[in-house]
Amino acid sequence: MHPVLFHVPLLDFPIRTFGALVAAGILVGIWLWGKALERHGDDPEEDPERASRSALWIVVGVLVGARVFYVSVESLRYLTADLSEAQVDYLDAPRAERATPAAKLTAEELATAGKYSVGHAFLHDPLQVVMIWQGGLVMYGGLLGGILFGLHVVKKQGLERWNALDTGLTAGFVGLFFGRIGCLMVGDDYGSVVPAAFETSARPIALPNGGEIGFLTIKVPTLEWLVANPESLFEHSLAGKVLWASQPWMMLNALLCAGAGFLWLRRRRHVGVPAALMLMQYAVSRFTIEVFRGDEVRGLWFDGRVSTSQLVSVVILGLGAGLLAWRLRTPAVTPR
Repeated sequence: MHPVLFHVPLLDFPIRTFGALVAAGILVGIWLWGKALERHGDDPEEDPERASRSALWIVVGVLVGARVFYVSVESLRYLTADLSEAQVDYLDAPRAERATPAAKLTAEELATAGKYSVGHAFLHDPLQVVMIWQGGLVMYGGLLGGILFGLHVVKKQGLERWNALDTGLTAGFVGLFFGRIGCLMVGDDYGSVVPAAFETSARPIALPNGGEIGFLTIKVPTLEWLVANPESLFEHSLAGKVLWASQPWMMLNALLCAGAGFLWLRRRRHVGVPAALMLMQYAVSRFTIEVFRGDEVRGLWFDGRVSTSQLVSVVILGLGAGLLAWRLRTPAVTPR
């Protein structure tokens, strides 16, 4: 909807909306984590400082996990794809030569091959794995990476690990809210085309580029705008169409998880339980939202019945349930 925030004067360097909002989310999340520890930490004076020293490594964990997950999924999709020899030859060709593909490939075969070009690139040019600035991060990978890095680093800094997870995950969902705004602005994580009965649903926010935003549906900007703004991730075939508002839903979902986290922090009797409940809540809500998603590039399995994120949601739900059962057996604490 608005992929470039502004260009740096004289340099004509684009400041991308997604990157700016992700950075804002990280900063807000770190600040809120410190505030949460001031109230719910074991040492209200020292714990916020310990958290600030841990934050950099947690951010590294988020980025590494998000990238590793993305690379793994795309590589696996390519390795398991049923591509013809001609399609593989097309992907093996230098990028400049793909503009004039062999005549023996139909338009449908070209489109199918294109879906697996990212995984092919990772396997045949490993340097692209580290080119994180070109895009390619998965939230679930970032979640797992941040938790694993976080549990290790906070212990070294002297924070109680499960209390750090409760407070950090709550603040992290607030940060995710900002990142999801970035997804909307860059045209990522969009929903599928809505049935005709929902095309006229209210979309109170209208943009000059022809796009419209509502809580139920969104309208994709015009084709002219998409062509002039290649940074947008909306496919050109979707120009002017009405989609399910999966991006605003994920923004709201992040806020609901954060709100539930702050409520459970105030009422918790067992450290680690709020984190377990948030993981389970997010897994169920994300699985549901995925039913309405339309960007198949994220990966579909079992003949298109289940998305990659839905598979991971099932795993996260199981991990959350296991963590909940374990932490409920620990000694109770007095709510703060």
